[in-house]
Amino acid sequence: MLEELKNNQKLIIGTKQSLRVIKEDRAQTLFIAKDAEKHVTRNVEEIAKNHQVQIVYAESMKKLGKACGISVGAATVVILK
Repeated sequence: MLEELKNNQKLIIGTKQSLRVIKEDRAQTLFIAKDAEKHVTRNVEEIAKNHQVQIVYAESMKKLGKACGISVGAATVVILK
């Protein structure tokens, strides 16, 4: 599933930005790193469920960041509609 992120131009990386686009109903899929701090991702996950956004869990922040083409970890990433 992370392969979808490789060359996708419609990515939002980061928790605050992910939360914003989910609330604006612009999110298609939310990726959450399993090793991210729960207090960081809990709110985004809950709002995504309320907005019927598909949620995919990534193995780690490092792998999620790498799949997005960045050199740091990512707690959440959204693919836009």
